[in-house]
Parts: sequence; C-alpha cells; structure tokens
Amino acid sequence: MSQITKDITYHFIMEYFVEWGRAPHFTEIAREFSVPPDEGKKLLHELMDTKLPIWLYPNTDLIASFAPFNNLPTQYRITVDGQRKWFAQ
Repeated sequence: MSQITKDITYHFIMEYFVEWGRAPHFTEIAREFSVPPDEGKKLLHELMDTKLPIWLYPNTDLIASFAPFNNLPTQYRITVDGQRKWFAQ
C-alpha cells in the first residue's frame, strides 16, 4: 500500500466535488494517485470507515454523501458564485 493518507484522499474527494459537482468513482481516485483501481477502492473504504459524516450507497463502492455535499439530488441546493451544481446533505 502506498503512503497516501486518509486526509490526502479526503482532500482530493472534496476538491473533486467542488470542481465537478459530483463525487469521484474509486477508479478516478486511483487515477489521481497513480495506483491500481483496487488500491483506489481500498483508499475510499479506509476513509469511509472513519467517523466522518460521509457514506457509500448501500452495498456499493459509490459515494452517496460527503459532508457538506450529497451525491444524490436533494431539496438542498448549494450555489456558489452563481453556479448551482451541488446538492447538500
């Protein structure tokens, strides 16, 4: 396993949400850190095992929510500088 820490993985996911308006897939995490897809999945799951307000869709490897963002549409919209591409938890 590489020396990629949970805080580095967290920062990448948060920045990805801000830029793209959605959560990255574990393969995108792997590509960012130049590791195989199974290691990207492991990085994701290690982060999800923390007590942070983040979670996966049940029985999947897909990010459902990553505070303050939600990957599913909700009634809570986030607008920044006139852009409305995010949903909140």
